[in-house]
Amino acid sequence: MILMLIILGIPHNAWSADLHIVVTALFRDHAVLEINQKQHFLSVGEQTPEGVTLISADSNQAVLEVAGKQGVFELNNRVGGVYSAPAEMPVVSIWPTNGMYHTSGSINGYTVDFVVDTGASVIAINSETAKRLGVNYLEAEQISVRTASRVEMAYLIELKSVQLGDISLENVAAVVLDGPEPQRALLGMSFLNAFDMERKGERLDLRQKF
Repeated sequence: MILMLIILGIPHNAWSADLHIVVTALFRDHAVLEINQKQHFLSVGEQTPEGVTLISADSNQAVLEVAGKQGVFELNNRVGGVYSAPAEMPVVSIWPTNGMYHTSGSINGYTVDFVVDTGASVIAINSETAKRLGVNYLEAEQISVRTASRVEMAYLIELKSVQLGDISLENVAAVVLDGPEPQRALLGMSFLNAFDMERKGERLDLRQKF
């Protein structure tokens, strides 16, 4: 799943200054690059028309090869030379999958797959996810919530931390549904209210407000 906006650059003394390369998103074995303002979605081993090859990638870093030379790029690590200036506030960029905006983040330090859901007032997770996160939800207050199909009982909790890209919020409201749904955690407005959301083509940019 998608990941995170990364603003990186290529040093003049290593690679050609004619190439302006920005890694805009990372996945396992995939990366999205902008090269001279043209976007490329690469799988490991693939090469752009400009001669940039993706050697490896995960959610934290990518290895690129240009003109026979390789460079390792970690999250938020800028390398001198030609690079895109960072925004004033952190930005997370997400591309759609089957019309839905899926992304990976973390809750309480554990990796969680999210689907962005502006119709959800708070983050929603299922009971299996809650147990994996070590959340003792059975002692929390029970409330009624309306899902796509019916009204269900849920447990109102507070998550210690929720992170997406470089942005981490603490004490975020959430609910636990005592069952298998939702299969992916719903990234609701208790987290998204901290962002300005803007679509650029198919891409969804989340820019932190504060």
